[in-house]
Amino acid sequence: MSVSAIHAPRDENLPVRETPVQRRRVRAAWLFLTPMLICLALVAAWPLLRTFWFSLTDADLSNSRGGTFVGLSNYLFYNGTHWSGILVDPQWWNAVRNTLHFTVISVGLEIVLGLSVALLLNTRFSGRSLVRALILIPWAIPTIVSAKIWSWMLNDQFGIINHLMLSLGLIDSPLAWTADADLSMWAVIIVDVWKTIPFVTLLMLAALQMLPGDCYEAARVDGIHPLKVFWHVTLPLLMPALLVAAIFRILDSLRVFDVIYVLTSNASSTMSMSVYARQQLVEFQDVGYGSAASTLLFLVVAVIAVLYLYLGRQQLEVRS
Repeated sequence: MSVSAIHAPRDENLPVRETPVQRRRVRAAWLFLTPMLICLALVAAWPLLRTFWFSLTDADLSNSRGGTFVGLSNYLFYNGTHWSGILVDPQWWNAVRNTLHFTVISVGLEIVLGLSVALLLNTRFSGRSLVRALILIPWAIPTIVSAKIWSWMLNDQFGIINHLMLSLGLIDSPLAWTADADLSMWAVIIVDVWKTIPFVTLLMLAALQMLPGDCYEAARVDGIHPLKVFWHVTLPLLMPALLVAAIFRILDSLRVFDVIYVLTSNASSTMSMSVYARQQLVEFQDVGYGSAASTLLFLVVAVIAVLYLYLGRQQLEVRS
């Protein structure tokens, strides 16, 4: 065989044959994944399909098995004079706007504040280990409990928040944080940010601990300003961890229910998509309409998650 034949480039269009070792690894991977996929199908896929089926019926809470198939009428229906269904329901679109408003502001604040706290905890100071442990307390408290505590603190009659603000002269009269339509959404955002900053901080702190120190030593020797080092070195290296933290928080915020329901119940100024679906299912006992709301909530979360992951991957490819 000639030397040119040995070093001839391989045609990339030719199929690559799998080796026996690779085939065994693939079989082993499927063997380990199969139990997880079965459990996922039982606890996620089946309820999701069941909910979608209910959304195509007129079932109610007292007789969910005896619902009649109505097609897409719960989503959109024209009876000859006007349109009806969830897609033309102003309360549904108000819930969508509230959910997106809550998600954008709360996740943005959590990322900025969580990263700032992580940068502070990454520096060396006395008692750093104790502060790192204490910072996790809000995240360790169950959401229902923390929301109830904050509802007492924000109460307009005996809440400590109003008492402190009155003592400092910041306000002239007590504020109805959870009853005023102009303040209730901000009250919910404050409670959610306080609760979830430790989660973002923990992810960012773990990522900061993994950063190579050579870049910072070189920047220190060259006399580069710390802000430039953060912007051009630290932030790009933290981008994968930031994307992970953001997607987790976005998915949680889009499905938010407990903190809003405890603080403001069914108030239209803060009603999220989950609260709307619960109201239709439980209070109005309309299983078909509530299932349609739940299905649309799933679709909104899925589309935003896929779009965010796609854009995040594109951004990482550009940076690399």
